[in-house]
Amino acid sequence: MSDRRLPVYLLIDTSGSMRGEPIQSVNVGLKSMVSALRQDPYALESVSLSLITFDIDAKEIFPLTPLEQIQLPEIVVPLSGPTFLGAALELLLNRSDIELIKNTPNKKGDWRPLLFIMTDGSPTDLQVFRNMIPEIKKRNFGNIVACAAGPKAKDAVLKELTDNVVHLDTTDSATFSQFFKWVSASVSIGSSSAGVSEPTYLPPPPPEVQMVI
Repeated sequence: MSDRRLPVYLLIDTSGSMRGEPIQSVNVGLKSMVSALRQDPYALESVSLSLITFDIDAKEIFPLTPLEQIQLPEIVVPLSGPTFLGAALELLLNRSDIELIKNTPNKKGDWRPLLFIMTDGSPTDLQVFRNMIPEIKKRNFGNIVACAAGPKAKDAVLKELTDNVVHLDTTDSATFSQFFKWVSASVSIGSSSAGVSEPTYLPPPPPEVQMVI
């Protein structure tokens, strides 16, 4: 492990509408993403991943963990339920405030963290979500990418949080697999540029992943 980590936070929607193929596709996509990153020597040396899910509440599946130590559980979805993305952002803030290593006069802290959010709806707790936005913006994330998956996902709400919003027309395995490939490419570029510059550049997404302008 290099001295400086590139922290990567993943926030994944597990509300009721993700049941069935969508969540199975997410599980497959996450596994392939982790294995792709493990084959990248820069990523293996610097990347630590954290996974938070959100439905009727927000749960930390695992805290920031070096790539080689990650054991991905099977993510499951409740029968039905709301999309508490605001609560997930609140949990993210609490955890990142504890986990991230800050710069000190004698030692460099972590690189600016990357945040990837995937949801197939819009936040049920919209007020909490909006309250969290200025707090997230204060935290100096290197990049925040929000993915609106499927026809019910609201691009405009995610745009309030970040300019980097992508849209997936469908929530099937082919589309999710392209999305997670793109996330792993973005993280790889971040980990190889770490050391030269702050990791903020995103590669162009594949055709299935449309940038929302």
